[in-house]
Amino acid sequence: MTEAITPYAAVALQLPARSVENATNSRAQMLAHIAEMATKLQHAAIFIQQYGGSPVRLAVLPEYLFTSYPGRISIPEFARTAAWAIDGAEYDALGRVAQAQQLFLAGNAYETDAHFPELYFQTSFVIATSGNVVLRYRRLNSMYAPTPHDVWDKYLDIYGINGVFPVARTEIGNLAAIASEEILYPEIARAHALRGAELFVHSSSEIGSPIKTPKMIAKQARALENMAYVISANTAGIEGTGGCAASADGNSMIVDYKGNVLAESNAGETFTAFADIDIAALRAARRKQGMTNLLSRQRTALFASTYAADTHQPANALIENNLVKTPDRAHFNRVQAETIERLAKDGLI
Repeated sequence: MTEAITPYAAVALQLPARSVENATNSRAQMLAHIAEMATKLQHAAIFIQQYGGSPVRLAVLPEYLFTSYPGRISIPEFARTAAWAIDGAEYDALGRVAQAQQLFLAGNAYETDAHFPELYFQTSFVIATSGNVVLRYRRLNSMYAPTPHDVWDKYLDIYGINGVFPVARTEIGNLAAIASEEILYPEIARAHALRGAELFVHSSSEIGSPIKTPKMIAKQARALENMAYVISANTAGIEGTGGCAASADGNSMIVDYKGNVLAESNAGETFTAFADIDIAALRAARRKQGMTNLLSRQRTALFASTYAADTHQPANALIENNLVKTPDRAHFNRVQAETIERLAKDGLI
């Protein structure tokens, strides 16, 4: 019998991302930003416990908080400027924050991998109270960045399918990550849920709006259909890009396993998206018979042949003559254009 987990507070910390592309010392800027975030998180955790009574045991940070997104520079140049090593100083710094504040810290960064020195991957991570990374998920659906699917055969040989869809079994529940716009793809959440995920950490940088956006709708849908919590942290704008700073701002939220929004932030730098997480109640709902137990009623074998057909985006698009190639940014547009043309020709769209 699994030991019951006492309800605790989770917070989606809404902070501005900061571009490092034009920084004179990008590494120093990132470490300084981590220290700044740590102070704000500590203040948030104190207020939340005073306000709601539950200790904060999970904090989720926005997408690419410490680097912003890749702009016009090349993939190798962005890797040198912004991507983190798996054992790098940035993870060490975040590990010290998680350890000092005794909480699980989830976030998102661009990351290098010694097995694929030509590339970087966008990675969602969870750091435990020990300071160690206990979950590392590489984004699978990205418009302008390499993904494991682009080097699929080699990636599977190294990490296996459970390394593609990792679930961390922890003292605060079974955690999995969804990166940014991947919340729009139900298969990604479902693949994690079928491996036991109870709570999705979702680091995002998306358009904020007083009306429901596609991502806002998707967060509730992914929670309901998988009977899982979604903790979604959006940026409070993006600094240093030359664009409109507040375009990706607002609507960080916490959604429960019934699809209800428990808390949602307005625009700006804030910690107001916080709520209690009751894993024991979630587990009880998953084990109860009835029409509302959607997860137990899934008939996954019905869809196996459809997905096995592999008709859409091709795997191994960055493998050529058994070697990994470094793409230019235009590569990803070409692959999508070719996929659309093929699907139209085959009468599938």
